[in-house]
Amino acid sequence: MPTSPKTLRFIALWLFAGCFVLIAVLLSSSEDTSDNLQRIRDEGVLRVLTRNGSTIYYQSQGEPAGFEYQLALAFANHLNVDLEMIPVVGLDEVFSGLADNRADIAAAGLSITPARQETLLFGPSYISVKQYFVYNRDANDAISSAADLIGKQIRVISNTAHVEQLKSLQEEYPELSWAESRDLETIDLLEQLADGQIDATIVNSNEYYANRAFYPNFRIAFSAGKPRKLAWAMTATPANASLIKEMTTFFRNINDNGKLARLIERNFTFNERRTFINTHTFLKMKKDRLPDVKGMIEQVAIEYDLDWRFLAAISYQESHWDPTARSPTGVRGMMMLTRSTARELQVEDRLDPMQSLRGGARYYKKLYSRLPSGIESPDRSWFALAAYNIGLGHLEDARVITEQRGGNPNLWNDVRESLPLLRQQKWYKPSKYGYARGDEAALYVRNIRDYYSLLTWDELNRYRVPPPRIVSDYLPAELNRSFDGL
Repeated sequence: MPTSPKTLRFIALWLFAGCFVLIAVLLSSSEDTSDNLQRIRDEGVLRVLTRNGSTIYYQSQGEPAGFEYQLALAFANHLNVDLEMIPVVGLDEVFSGLADNRADIAAAGLSITPARQETLLFGPSYISVKQYFVYNRDANDAISSAADLIGKQIRVISNTAHVEQLKSLQEEYPELSWAESRDLETIDLLEQLADGQIDATIVNSNEYYANRAFYPNFRIAFSAGKPRKLAWAMTATPANASLIKEMTTFFRNINDNGKLARLIERNFTFNERRTFINTHTFLKMKKDRLPDVKGMIEQVAIEYDLDWRFLAAISYQESHWDPTARSPTGVRGMMMLTRSTARELQVEDRLDPMQSLRGGARYYKKLYSRLPSGIESPDRSWFALAAYNIGLGHLEDARVITEQRGGNPNLWNDVRESLPLLRQQKWYKPSKYGYARGDEAALYVRNIRDYYSLLTWDELNRYRVPPPRIVSDYLPAELNRSFDGL
């Protein structure tokens, strides 16, 4: 029986509709199975949403810096692509930016929370932080418990784990109240606390230690809740499966080779040991003396390809920026050179600040170049500083001891722990160069790192709005990545 034209039209329409549905399904399937990691590699750029902050991302003398930036740049290099940092203000913009596909990942000091895990994927955690309630002891009576917060003006950043913590405390203390801000960063809250606009806030422990040198009157009231894990975030889509897998490999590698531990130590750990007396003295000298010698320091730093803040930190440690300084052992001048060292460096007048600075810079560079090739930057800088203080011979003894104790003689963090052993007969007696006050060398390096970070973060507080796009396919090769931050 022949098929009627009407039936044929129906069949044709049915087939057309079926093809349309099939195409839609195929397109949808293609979308679901797309690979963001492959796209990143094809485009040659990793786009990263971030926020400004001394523990996250900022500009240092025109160069990008910060702990999260250092991690993101290392990951971009791991992928062999460029890095594009996209700074935004507030966590709302971070999350909306991810939702709008403005970036591939967010590296912004994000805590992993159950609420966020409902809509986001998180990579491996790279650090755990505590939540500190902080107050200004000059403006408030001591705060030591949640009950003491009742009636206080508390402000936190909205959409953070800090809000969740306050809500949890409110269940036990219904009268507890607070304000939330969408367009502020941690440093803004700290400034409000310093100015008396608020009575208390919550900051992560790493942020507190990174900034407390500028706020010596701040105190920790108490730590609330369990430590929170920080991680990178991305949209919850199957297209990110391979990206998560590669990210896991990357973090496993830098954890195994010690790079992650070194980044954390450089950015955060040393701040927990800084004394307020040293900080107060430094800030006073920075105001009273640094302006008189800053121009000379900058000029010499340019001549010897050094960061001026690094040279300023060394000269402060040596002489407190006093060109006429003298020690009981006879070293003199801005860089406290001995007679023999001055002679070797062709410094005729140790009390001439320019001659002294140039001599000290030459000496540091000479020591830097003579270190074993296996010591990489920025650890190489810390070794050169230790040698400036204690000599290459004693430093080599400490490296030998480090290896004997199972440590890595090319890592400053390991050798720093061995330096004090040069005071102990058990260790210095069999050493080639014998006894040395190795603990003073370790302290010497630590102080210079502290002073350098203070100068760096001072600039952050004044210039913390970066340009919109930073693209780099290599790791910065010296001190601009050493503290910033961690």
